[in-house]
Amino acid sequence: MTTADASAASPPFGRALCAMITPFTRAGALDLDGAQRLAARLVDEGCDGLVLSGTTGESPTTTDTEKSELVRAVREAVGERASIVAGVGTFDTRHTVELALAAEKAGADGLLVVTPYYSRPPQDAVEAHFREIADAAGLPVALYDIPGRTGTRIEPETLIRLAEHPRIVAVKDCSYDFLGIQKVLARTELAYYAGCDEHILALYAVGGTGYVSTVANVIPRHLRSVLDAFDAGDTAGAARLQQRATPLIESMMSAGLPGAVTAKALLGELGLPGGPVRAPLRPADREAVDGLLAAYEELVTD
Repeated sequence: MTTADASAASPPFGRALCAMITPFTRAGALDLDGAQRLAARLVDEGCDGLVLSGTTGESPTTTDTEKSELVRAVREAVGERASIVAGVGTFDTRHTVELALAAEKAGADGLLVVTPYYSRPPQDAVEAHFREIADAAGLPVALYDIPGRTGTRIEPETLIRLAEHPRIVAVKDCSYDFLGIQKVLARTELAYYAGCDEHILALYAVGGTGYVSTVANVIPRHLRSVLDAFDAGDTAGAARLQQRATPLIESMMSAGLPGAVTAKALLGELGLPGGPVRAPLRPADREAVDGLLAAYEELVTD
């Protein structure tokens, strides 16, 4: 069996993961009841994993205490029906270790660790950062490669070395480098998750494991159906399902607003938990909301 087959056969956190927003009350406080209701809906609609306190979860603006409370509340809501992966990445190795240990104590199943941002460390420092976090906590780790946000790539050779660590098991990929991805897939057993919704099917087809999706906050069942169709051998059907989602993916992820803003705007229109975003983010204006809603309705009514 190839390494790509092995990764697909035993996904460490599931296949269909949602990068869940963090619901807030109108006053801007953490809405744990809303988080529990949203998490339960996402799992009911096909998500087998939830990523909490990622960028879509507005982690830069939530406190360490809020992050732990969120893990505990969502665990209570979904039980063992879905994995819980806690975003713990920061640009401070010591703080990231503290968050990793807190997430483990709160009941997370895994950790999502983004490349240290802004400071732009060289590759040996990036590697050392990830190793220190993986050594400190007892949970499996997914590395988050998103150089467009962090300013620093996790180079393929660095990923290949990091794959030797027994607790570094996965990558959430937003590198936009399919050649680099396939180099790593060919030489490691890392599970690769598409972090860009437009790449869900493409990455899955070359040996990826699944996705960590922001758009899944609003269309969890549809995105799961892309993977299910491919697994059933209906590659043309999987392609049609991916293509049908393209206008909504573009509206949510490529129209100039962060995914947290667009997801919360749509959730609010659908009467689902979300609430406001925290500054410095600002809510979508009416024109943007109308465009998002039109793309959503076009998809779900076809």
